Amino acid sequence: MTGVLVSTLFLFQLLVIAAISMSLCNGNSYHVGCLESEREVLLRFKQDLQDPSNRLASWIGDGDCCLWAGVICDNVTGHILELNLRNPFNYYVQPDQFEANPRSMLVGKVNPSLLDLEHLSYLDLSFNDFQGVQIPRFIGSMGNQKYLNLLGSQFGGVIPHQLGNLSSLRYLDLSRNFLYVVNFGWLSGLSFLEHLDFSTTRKMGFTDTKLVSVITFPDTC
Repeated sequence: MTGVLVSTLFLFQLLVIAAISMSLCNGNSYHVGCLESEREVLLRFKQDLQDPSNRLASWIGDGDCCLWAGVICDNVTGHILELNLRNPFNYYVQPDQFEANPRSMLVGKVNPSLLDLEHLSYLDLSFNDFQGVQIPRFIGSMGNQKYLNLLGSQFGGVIPHQLGNLSSLRYLDLSRNFLYVVNFGWLSGLSFLEHLDFSTTRKMGFTDTKLVSVITFPDTC
């Protein structure tokens, strides 16, 4: 009887191990869910935005924010890794979307609560409307950023030198805004940069000169 019990327990353990292995191999089967503190960050961020087309309609209540529109989390830790809030209508590429573009813009300001997303490495706010305000200096303190896309998001003023603190940054697009640059010294801190777009940015003191710069650095690996 004891031998049968031992064999049964051994078989059960094998089945449990096999089930766990299959779950880990299938990324869609294992999902932790977002952290409550990071969900609160997103809700505070949303409070400062007007959303006429309800793109952020899923950003409500106490649900799993990893399932919200534009949010990608780490399946193991639940930390938010990416925010892709790009306007889906890009009239620069498809002119027939000109009328749809403003209706689907997020309008307002970037809430500094994003600083609390310490694992965020990808931020895309392109083709929204931040109403001519300066790019927030605090973005330069989001040290885990590898991808920052502010293309056509109606930012204005001087590009903050604090962006040079994003030492892990690989992709930076500041084009098609109303920006000025005083000097380029801050770029020296972006040693991993692979793509940089300054198109339509002006050099301070040269009112008629635009910096039309799209730089893609070759892969040296």
